[in-house]
Amino acid sequence: MKKVVVKSPGTVANLVCGFDILGLALNEPSDIMELSLLDEPKVIIHSRDSFNLPTEPEKNVAGVVLLSVMEKIGKNIGFELTVEKHIKPGSGIGSSAASAAGAAVAANHLLGNIFSNDEVVQFAMNGEKLASGVKHADNIAPCILGGISLIRAIHPLDIVSIPSPDLYVTVIHPQIEVRTSDARQILKQQVLLKDAIKQWGNIAGLVTGFMKNDYDLIGRSLEDVIIEPVRSILIPGFDEVKKKCKEAGALGGGISGSGPSVFMLSKDEPTARAVETEMKEVYARIGIDYHTYVTTINKKGVEVV
Repeated sequence: MKKVVVKSPGTVANLVCGFDILGLALNEPSDIMELSLLDEPKVIIHSRDSFNLPTEPEKNVAGVVLLSVMEKIGKNIGFELTVEKHIKPGSGIGSSAASAAGAAVAANHLLGNIFSNDEVVQFAMNGEKLASGVKHADNIAPCILGGISLIRAIHPLDIVSIPSPDLYVTVIHPQIEVRTSDARQILKQQVLLKDAIKQWGNIAGLVTGFMKNDYDLIGRSLEDVIIEPVRSILIPGFDEVKKKCKEAGALGGGISGSGPSVFMLSKDEPTARAVETEMKEVYARIGIDYHTYVTTINKKGVEVV
């Protein structure tokens, strides 16, 4: 095979209390990527969107992934990539991860699926390092594997797929940008033991709630006492959105990734739509443009189409 087209989904990372270790894949939005093999060792990148991302391979998250694949296989081949992004960079719903994961999966497919899922994740994390300065897999893993992922460890890589009840995800993306690298810089470097204990309890409760289909436990566990209090100051209207959404019936939610997007989990579509209405009203009143998505958890991950 000389050419492949993949659909690479958006993701919600952290899931409130699971900073850098929990994430889920969304059915909407998704990027479309077309990758072809070349007979010479170079990477060519084309863009079919208006985001003006770098096309030099060394400066592009998908490009560095493809370069790392070429280095690994050591053969005289290259790649030509065309990207049609629908996940806005800096949105907090895994734009860089979608590019990196899509490139890694597409390259592996063209090469006859010679790499394991863990190896594909490792390739894709090179793109996340370029984007944020840190190799993390809480967007990459669910993007590639689908569903909800727990990243138990990075060195060595240890990813656990977590079963969950069918949940609806409502996302609002205020049209402001919060760079992941900037959002990391404002985090505290030391955490009180009492806060760490509370956070560990919430993470364990959330994972247990997913596995036991316990909606009440999921809702009680969607609490972050370490990251959200710091990062939420970067997102206008955050506290009001969270309060109104829970009053509308959401199980809970919080900042998607590093923001500015905010997500909420609901048991059914009518509740998820009511949550969307509350989100829209807050940002319409504040006067900030926004996009919303009402979607479900993507169980497939990056998909060859």
